[in-house]
Amino acid sequence: MQTTLEKLPERMRREYEKHGPNCNMVNVKIRSLSNYLAVFSSVLKKDETFWFRGHADLEWTITPSALRYKRQSDREKALNLVNIFKRFMEIKLEKVPATGEELKWLQLAQHYGLPTRLLDWTTNAAIALYFACLEPNKKGLVLVLNPVDLNKTADPKRPRVFDVNKDSALINSYFQLTGELDLRNGSKTIAIHPTWNSERIMLQQGVFTLHGSKVFTLTGKQAPSLVYVPILKEFKKGLLTELERIGVSEMSIFPEPEHLCAYLRKSEKLY
Repeated sequence: MQTTLEKLPERMRREYEKHGPNCNMVNVKIRSLSNYLAVFSSVLKKDETFWFRGHADLEWTITPSALRYKRQSDREKALNLVNIFKRFMEIKLEKVPATGEELKWLQLAQHYGLPTRLLDWTTNAAIALYFACLEPNKKGLVLVLNPVDLNKTADPKRPRVFDVNKDSALINSYFQLTGELDLRNGSKTIAIHPTWNSERIMLQQGVFTLHGSKVFTLTGKQAPSLVYVPILKEFKKGLLTELERIGVSEMSIFPEPEHLCAYLRKSEKLY
């Protein structure tokens, strides 16, 4: 049975285009999980790689946490926190990344809430939808990106998702960048595979964009494949219920005990 897709009301479409990310929008009204999946079956190209990211608020920008600060001095402070983090984690964890394993250190820092120049994505569209539905009183969206096309704009000779082993020199050069914006000669945003050093990354099927110094916010200008699907607030609760039925919930994608406890409280409506 074919799913019929509705378009957004004109007023809602204009609101998303005004306040949403700077890229193309798939103009559909997502009422159900079947609507959501039908969109991707129609807009994604077969045999190509696509990544997804859920924004619970349509006004969020596609910018990593350390680069969201307006002042360069604040961006510098945020980026330098990882060096302090390294010193403290030596005594707090049984096993830490080795000296020089900068990507592993940044992933670990990001895991514990430290600002970095990494931005989380997932290869699982259902997980992205879960995150898009987390703020029940705000309009959300799900971003869709072809990471190979993104990397072609940064390095046309290497049309693939970059890997910390194959492409270590390129990736490591980003870890030397400061918080300075360099519009003329700066490094472009690239898509990279993570190192699998946490259960959370594995459960969330996590991948990253690593943002350079040419621009901090990813837009459709650098990534022509970048689009987003609007997620209206009135359908978020129902979508979360449907996601739970297929095994996508706080308990399944967050391995930490506190998330299990939060999930159990919510399941019994003990808020």
